[in-house]
Amino acid sequence: MKTQREFPKCTITAKGTRWVEGGHPWIYEAEVISIEGEPENGALVDAVSEKGKYLGTGFLSLRSKIRIRLVSRNANDRFDEPFWKRRIRYAWDYRKAVMGEDLSCCRVIFGEADAFPGLTVDRFGDILVTQTLSIGIERIKHILFPLLVEVMNEDGAGIRGVYERNDVAIRSLEGMEQGKGWFPIPGFDTPESAVTKITENGIEYFVDVENGQKTGFFLDQKYNRLAVRRIAKDRKVLDCFTHTGSFALNAAMGGAAHVTAVDISETAIEMAKANAERNGLTDRMDFVTADVFDLLTKMLAEGKKPYDLIILDPPAFTKSRKTVNSAERGYREINSAALKLLPPGGYLATASCSHFMPTELFERMLERAAFDAGVQLRQIEQRQQAPDHPILWNVPETDYLKFYLFQVVRN
Repeated sequence: MKTQREFPKCTITAKGTRWVEGGHPWIYEAEVISIEGEPENGALVDAVSEKGKYLGTGFLSLRSKIRIRLVSRNANDRFDEPFWKRRIRYAWDYRKAVMGEDLSCCRVIFGEADAFPGLTVDRFGDILVTQTLSIGIERIKHILFPLLVEVMNEDGAGIRGVYERNDVAIRSLEGMEQGKGWFPIPGFDTPESAVTKITENGIEYFVDVENGQKTGFFLDQKYNRLAVRRIAKDRKVLDCFTHTGSFALNAAMGGAAHVTAVDISETAIEMAKANAERNGLTDRMDFVTADVFDLLTKMLAEGKKPYDLIILDPPAFTKSRKTVNSAERGYREINSAALKLLPPGGYLATASCSHFMPTELFERMLERAAFDAGVQLRQIEQRQQAPDHPILWNVPETDYLKFYLFQVVRN
């Protein structure tokens, strides 16, 4: 490197260099040959090849196997407040472009896909909810979060608070403590309540950003719920793993004859009931607290086929490559059971939200489940996450949600 750089140099192996030049922003511990000086955990460092070629600048993590997370490949970038404000503006402008007027509840920042490694920011009405999973972002969040509010409120978003959901064990891998609570934004009073109202697909929900799963509400299936709504009219629907009832409510809103919403969590079922009442849909819905695996097994034993549309939107069955095989068996079991329960001409909506379950394996599982059930699958749609969760083709970790809509055809 010909010019003097202000950041310590980390020399990367030839394999790591090829990986980075291929577009991936992560550099693993095994690919770091040496680190200049003794930079602090979370500090910015330059990644260079063994020949001294500049590869990019990123956050150093001394505790994680992902040793460096790149934030820029431009040697002229200065990582000051104007730089981060531009980055936030890019992310927000992208959402305005791809979501149109549908911005009141959306993902504003999706980690590496927006060049904010380890940062998630969701908007629920007038509240932003953040989750910080990298030590580098943790060190600069006092800069980022006020800028988020500033950029969005310049467009009239009316953001009045930022709530941190850092109550996740993975933070320990980066040397960070767990916790949750309001982040103080200069010039703003702390909101009195962590519950806010959103409208998605014309359905009202109250979202508890303090106690709900992840950041409070799953936004990635927004348009997949509309796909279910389009075929739900006059059908009897079973929504498994309903959580807050979002798929079930969309089916009911689409004119389903009746919808049964099932979840193992009593709290989730109570929330789903409340959402149904809020939207005037209780007359065509009922709610069951049960283990979905047990319920489907029981229904099979009874030999009845009371539903002609079944929705399977389970939590991630695998969060690592080590458990992919057992996860595949779990997905196969519930999909096979659902297909056996559906009559000829019935419909199945099925999803996986784990990026460790690649599309090829999920599709192979569906083929096996259909074989087990003695049916054929007529594909209606194959979908992914909503575009506010953008997929970078060089970063497979950003491509995680698989959603399929089928009609069941008997062999």
